[in-house]
Amino acid sequence: PDPKGIIEEPGKEIDLSLQRPQKLVWNLSQQAKDIIQIAVEDNAKLINDLDLYLLEFTDFGKGIMKKAGVSPDAFIQLAMQLAYKRDSGGKRALTYEASVTRLFQKGRTETVRSLSVESAAFVDAMLDESSTPEGRVALLRKAAEKHTKLYKSAMMGQGIDRHLLGLYVSSKYIQGLVNILIPSYVRDDDFLKSALSLPWTLSTSQTPLRQTEGRWNPDKDPEDAKKYTSGGGFGPVAEHGYGVSYPLAGENTIFFHISSKKHSPATDSKRFADNIRQALWDIRK
Repeated sequence: PDPKGIIEEPGKEIDLSLQRPQKLVWNLSQQAKDIIQIAVEDNAKLINDLDLYLLEFTDFGKGIMKKAGVSPDAFIQLAMQLAYKRDSGGKRALTYEASVTRLFQKGRTETVRSLSVESAAFVDAMLDESSTPEGRVALLRKAAEKHTKLYKSAMMGQGIDRHLLGLYVSSKYIQGLVNILIPSYVRDDDFLKSALSLPWTLSTSQTPLRQTEGRWNPDKDPEDAKKYTSGGGFGPVAEHGYGVSYPLAGENTIFFHISSKKHSPATDSKRFADNIRQALWDIRK
């Protein structure tokens, strides 16, 4: 940029001139200062309890998965189901995957429930030494097709979790109206309360890395591919669960940001990363 803060691009100029920042001076009461100190200490406890491990998986990526005719997202989600059953000693995990609902005005997200009858059958076959390669492939394709269908349904507003949340909020509103007439009336909907309180043992999301379309092409340009960062992640939402963010970087790299809580005896982020790596290779074979 020139000294005036102007960036010149072909056909246009962008003015980046800004006012100099000013320091804000806050007048805080002692009560406010005490509350801030409590928040700082609570935040420090959460940070110190975070077990975060970054797996940079470069053995293969979405390119191989697409050539096999399997959705990369489905492939990875199935790998995490297999990895979790090994990691937990035979348990299954209620799994949350974020899906965007940008087809709708003000749409944000819907839940893809990756744990399905089909995914469970595939995982069981992978752990059954008597199952055949042909049988495993058939179950893989069936499970991947189901996952893709669930993802598309969520994108189209045909998931169930946001509808359940809407019903729960509505029930609370109705209860509030009833309380005006009968102050002592208290009744939660047992089904909605139960459905919304189940812990998401695996909270997952395929977070995008490419935000500047047209300026680079990492899928085709090897030099651009080197510019990928690992992206970011998030914490677990269940006390004894994992948070997994898995950005796909080009055709041959997948980053896994795996988080858990150090105090949990059921989780270990590095161990889960090792199980994910093994599961990816087992499915590819």
